[in-house]
Amino acid sequence: MRPAILVVLRRIGAELVLFALLGSVYVFVIRPAQLHWGATPEEVVRPMPEDGIVAHPAFDATRAITIHATPEQIWPWLVQMGFRRAGFYGYDLIENAGSGTGIRSASSILPQFQYPQAGDPLPLSVAGSLTFGAIKPNSFVVWRSWEEPALGVFIWELVPIDASHTRLISRIRWSYLPDAWGKVLGVFTEFSDHVAVRKILEGVRDRVEGRAPDSLALEAVAIAGWLLASFEFCSAAIAVVSMRRWQVAWLFALGAGALLQFTLYSSAPVWVCAPLPWLYLAWMVRAWRKRRPNPARSSVTRCEW
Repeated sequence: MRPAILVVLRRIGAELVLFALLGSVYVFVIRPAQLHWGATPEEVVRPMPEDGIVAHPAFDATRAITIHATPEQIWPWLVQMGFRRAGFYGYDLIENAGSGTGIRSASSILPQFQYPQAGDPLPLSVAGSLTFGAIKPNSFVVWRSWEEPALGVFIWELVPIDASHTRLISRIRWSYLPDAWGKVLGVFTEFSDHVAVRKILEGVRDRVEGRAPDSLALEAVAIAGWLLASFEFCSAAIAVVSMRRWQVAWLFALGAGALLQFTLYSSAPVWVCAPLPWLYLAWMVRAWRKRRPNPARSSVTRCEW
């Protein structure tokens, strides 16, 4: 076999190993923890309103958070959520973009969104929407897809613990469409939902308990860190198949992929996660430069020879 073909095969094999390593970490470590973030084993298996309308979901997640408030105090914040409504209290720069009602999610109760009815539309973004399902004030609200039978359901339930504490439980059950758009939506949901729902739950809690939400500047810093880590990983992965020193690029890609997973899915604060991709970029540039051959030194060596 020709040496050039062997090199190509080695690089392809290295790429496969890279994605297998990072994929294994996601599938066996990150995904199980994120699917049940904050939820107890009892909450994961407990039945919730309308969760049976999606019989065999490809994506099934139950998350929860404790809020220092009664269900009656939480309900107005919960029921008004939605695109072009009160927002989602999460990453506003992403979730509210194009809403026409402002980037910021609501910081107060909005009376016009307090009384939705089953069957009312529930916009999620400029590209898609759901519809309200079953609603029981101060107890639960269900969002479901338009199809019959439904392909997806989002359930938000309030379960009191004592006189002053309540569990907010979120469950998402979703089956993906077989067409191209359905597959794109499935991939997007798979990797982004863990980040979004955790932030939404924290956003509801903070507003109910009177905490100020994160500033848009802090959101921008976090998002910039994700984008930079993604760029570093993609660039290094491409370099594995396109550059001469592909072994070094492979190591850079492995580190960047692990860093991307950490910044997206860890519970570390923004001030820890956001600087890491920039520090990694500086280290990659410095390491790459140190490994570059010195032209002056090479010419001296050739003269000596």
